[in-house]
Amino acid sequence: MNSLVNILQDLIYVYTLVLVVYALLSWFPGARDSKFGQIIDRLAYPYLSFFDSILPSLGGISFSVIVGVLVLQLASNGLNILR
Repeated sequence: MNSLVNILQDLIYVYTLVLVVYALLSWFPGARDSKFGQIIDRLAYPYLSFFDSILPSLGGISFSVIVGVLVLQLASNGLNILR
């Protein structure tokens, strides 16, 4: 059971990094149009679109990445309890 929890936590960590990179790419014009940006977008968009549909953007700023990372961290903490 511990090894499964460790694998899931590692996957959550890697996906959190993908979301952080996704957010950082938004600061650079045209970065999401690159091959790397398209890969990151394909990985992050399905998860973040759920939060985009629920949360309104304020002044053109989307908080879906922040909420998405928080949800992943809550899931990781929940997995710690299962140990």
